[in-house]
Amino acid sequence: MIRTDALAELPVRTALPTLEAALDTRGTAVLCAPPGTGKTTLVPLALAGLLGQGEPRRVLVAEPRRIAARAAARRMAWLLGEQVGESVGFTVRGERNVGRGTRVEVVTTGVLLQRLQRDQELSGVDVVVLDECHERHLDADTVAAFLLDVRQTLRPELRLIAASATTDAEGWARLLGDGGDGGDGGSRAAEPAPVVEAQGTAHPVEIVWAPPTRPVRPPHGMRVDPALLTHVAATVRRALTERTGDVLCFLPGVGEIARVAGQLGGLGDVDVLQVHGRAPAAVQDAVLSPGTRRRVVLATAVAESSLTVLGVRVVVDSGLAREPRTDHARGLSALTTVRASQAAGRQRAGRAGREAPGAVYRCWDEAEDGRLARFPAPEIKVADLTAFALQTACWGDPDASGLALLDPPPAGAMAAARHSLTAIGALDPAGRVPERGLRMARLGLHPRLGRALLDGARELGARTAAEVVALLSEEPPREYGNDLAGALRAARRGGDAYGARWRTETRRLTSALGRQGDGREAGPSPATAPNPPSARLSAPTAEDRAPALVTALAFPERIARSKGAGAYLMASGTAAELPDGSPLFGSEWIAVAVADRPVGSAHARVRLGAVLDEDTARAAAAPLYSSGAEVGWTDGDVVARRVDRLGAIELRVRPLGDPDPALVRQALLEGLAAEGTVLLKWPQKAQELRRRLAFVHRQLGEPWPAVDETALLARADEWLEPELSKARRRADLARIDAGQALTRLLPWATGEAARLDELAPERFTVPSGSSVRIDYTDPEQPVLAVKLQEMFGLAETPEVAGVPVLVHLLSPAGRPAAVTADLASFWHSGYQAVRAELRGRYPKHPWPQDPAGAAPTKFTNARLRRES
Repeated sequence: MIRTDALAELPVRTALPTLEAALDTRGTAVLCAPPGTGKTTLVPLALAGLLGQGEPRRVLVAEPRRIAARAAARRMAWLLGEQVGESVGFTVRGERNVGRGTRVEVVTTGVLLQRLQRDQELSGVDVVVLDECHERHLDADTVAAFLLDVRQTLRPELRLIAASATTDAEGWARLLGDGGDGGDGGSRAAEPAPVVEAQGTAHPVEIVWAPPTRPVRPPHGMRVDPALLTHVAATVRRALTERTGDVLCFLPGVGEIARVAGQLGGLGDVDVLQVHGRAPAAVQDAVLSPGTRRRVVLATAVAESSLTVLGVRVVVDSGLAREPRTDHARGLSALTTVRASQAAGRQRAGRAGREAPGAVYRCWDEAEDGRLARFPAPEIKVADLTAFALQTACWGDPDASGLALLDPPPAGAMAAARHSLTAIGALDPAGRVPERGLRMARLGLHPRLGRALLDGARELGARTAAEVVALLSEEPPREYGNDLAGALRAARRGGDAYGARWRTETRRLTSALGRQGDGREAGPSPATAPNPPSARLSAPTAEDRAPALVTALAFPERIARSKGAGAYLMASGTAAELPDGSPLFGSEWIAVAVADRPVGSAHARVRLGAVLDEDTARAAAAPLYSSGAEVGWTDGDVVARRVDRLGAIELRVRPLGDPDPALVRQALLEGLAAEGTVLLKWPQKAQELRRRLAFVHRQLGEPWPAVDETALLARADEWLEPELSKARRRADLARIDAGQALTRLLPWATGEAARLDELAPERFTVPSGSSVRIDYTDPEQPVLAVKLQEMFGLAETPEVAGVPVLVHLLSPAGRPAAVTADLASFWHSGYQAVRAELRGRYPKHPWPQDPAGAAPTKFTNARLRRES
């Protein structure tokens, strides 16, 4: 019996006529409805004609998470007075509960993506509701793009709704409008889809700002400051004393939930429950049902959307969330902890006002709130796009350029994804999807894990390969340890929730392999790789080697070789370290399944791995194998070697007796770039030439060359020839006369080179007849240091390239007496003071009253009398 009273209490019912009209005229709509209005439950039932009015339709509701899909299906079945599997059913990975009469089916976006790849027309489906589209999961964005493509090309009558409580309504309306034509064949691409808003009757929620009393470190990677978690636990205790009703506390992940739960011991008659994607179904059901005692529910973001936790009057929000990130430099993809967006904050706060007035305790300062991002970062911008690239290639649009997406995929991430797919045989060199790639796409796994399953089954059998891949697809609990072989044994014997999910996934993968063949599909032969190793994938003699083989197949660039003391070098070139006490210590080779980068560390940390042997490593990572001559600048000199390597890992090194001169020359250039022109010989004359050229370049510019360090290194292969081609080692560079080589940079072609001595002469002949060297150390103003008496009679300051030199006038003993760039002014006003100071100290030298009219000399008075 339909529960009409409960349905009547759902505010979204008033928006149903508008929504139906929008779908009738346009075929697409954006539904904005606050939490608790019934958008997830009432709307699908109404659209399917299950409430006693409207034509019968088949409706698919796509949810971002399995827990939400199951909960939504149960709620709708309850509203109809039925059991799940009758009019309303659900399908999630590894679990399906639908019947012949099912009209509303709730699925995860991942399941819908697989269904679309098998049946692009989505036969038999009339309406698709994309729920919680504000979360911007990559699968959801991909599904939306595919559905819009289906509407444009195959089924214009297919109706599509994007629904959320807090979303970019304008962006989604534009996207759905561009992809729809109203079902009448006429293009309406420029018209946005209708936006239907439902007014909620959510109760008021008081905001309590509860920042930590002391500063806490911001999140980094998966790390959350323990001080913040302690503060969150204290805030939960505070909320229990200040408010009534159950408390819902949002935390970023399972580890943080466990830590806070541990700090909430001794609450007496209060139950502490934990809800997250890994929680057993029974626990999830218990959380969604009203309790007999007061409860504290510690939850991840799964409780933000589509779930109503009955009895909650208080929300404690840590302000943190987990989002995927890809570290392309280190070849690592993982979840990372970030500040939750404003949209997430509104969703979380709304959980406190679903049934009665409530309160939200926000564990941050009010001033910070305005600086938070408005919406979560779209996964397409930050996540690993390997699976997305395979999906779009299977769809027929390898670069996703023809798909309707709110945000285009970054070109660099797509290029990296296509490279990875080609390496594992999911794409051919032309970017097409071979049969092997289609098999990977149909497995419902990341392509890397799909490759490991297919090729691992060939070597180990379907069951064993499926067991290891199931471990890799959902990271096992920390108590299983960081040795994958040990984790596999724990999963096999464990009776915990993880073990149950692992066994379910193992069965699913084994079944999927069976549907595709006998579970022993052949992968690309190692012989297709350049310079293939002679090693061959072989079934391990010990069962503990199976996890390593499968991991190496999934992540060949994470194969790692020991550098000693728990340090490893991965084939990708990333350094990695084992945590203290790891059972993997002492292993020469390991396959790294999970790694992250701790705060303040330049190296990755191995969180899960397996012991490997070299033959398996070389075979699993055959495309990374290379053998050839390597000549480079190492430890301050040219080193020539023949190296067999697996990516960045050196397998065998032998001296190379007669290296290619071109490689040697390149290595010498590397050395110059690393250490500079100090490797060359710079006699005094060479240094002076460089300073003269720097002066002329500064004053006159082209065609006179720049001779600073950066400019010389940039043109090293030009001005150091032919000496560079003859050099073989560091010592040969030290014999190259840099001054002689520098003359090659002079503008000989224009004839200007001959003017160097005119523009920047080495010496200047002073009035006494002495040839005095000009110092060009300062390229802005050269210096002429000369004894004062030798400049008598010179009225004007000497110039070079039109620049007056800075004259350092010296005493008879060669010590500075005066500095001037205006000699005439000095004779007129400065000389008398200098004369008065020096004539008593040097009485034997001439000190005329009129220096401008006196005869220059470099001798004493006595010498002058003798010569006269």
